[in-house]
Amino acid sequence: MTEILLFHHALGPTEGLRAFADELRGAGHTVHTPDLFEGRTFDTIEAGVGYAREVGWDEIMARGQRAAESLTTELVYGGFSLGVIPAQQLAQTRAGAKGALFFYSCLPPAEFGGWPAGLPAQIHGADADPIFMDEGDVDAARELVASADDAELFLYPGDQHYFADSSLPSYDAAATELLTRRVLEFLARVGYNSRRAADG
Repeated sequence: MTEILLFHHALGPTEGLRAFADELRGAGHTVHTPDLFEGRTFDTIEAGVGYAREVGWDEIMARGQRAAESLTTELVYGGFSLGVIPAQQLAQTRAGAKGALFFYSCLPPAEFGGWPAGLPAQIHGADADPIFMDEGDVDAARELVASADDAELFLYPGDQHYFADSSLPSYDAAATELLTRRVLEFLARVGYNSRRAADG
């Protein structure tokens, strides 16, 4: 099975994030969900992003790096929205990455020096989400897919940013079910390929 480091979005580590992690654990995967906000949670995206700016993006990234330090290098890195930033940095710069899962957000691969050869990825977003569609994320996702050997972009009908968080009013059960199925298929494939490589 696969080991995943999964970073939360701007509201903090919600019950919905924990439920999603538990879904992956139920399929046999190991999931780590570090708290980038050190115990703080927020009611709005603006407040959470404001806190990140107040602390400093360098510190948020450093917290992500510290969360990875005690873990194996053979990880799948995942992030929801704001959490994509440390996840993408680690996926692109920490040796040994097995895969990347980006939800609601994506940065241009050049942000961290280019997408690593052979690193598989999935990006998930809503096709009418103004944040994902109008602020450069979908363009960055398409750029990543074009530059990677094994990457897919999945768009879901809807205009909600946090559509896969079951603890929020923005939750879309049907879209989340499909997203989760795709993620589990990805993790099974990544785990199988890793075992096959280890066996020679």
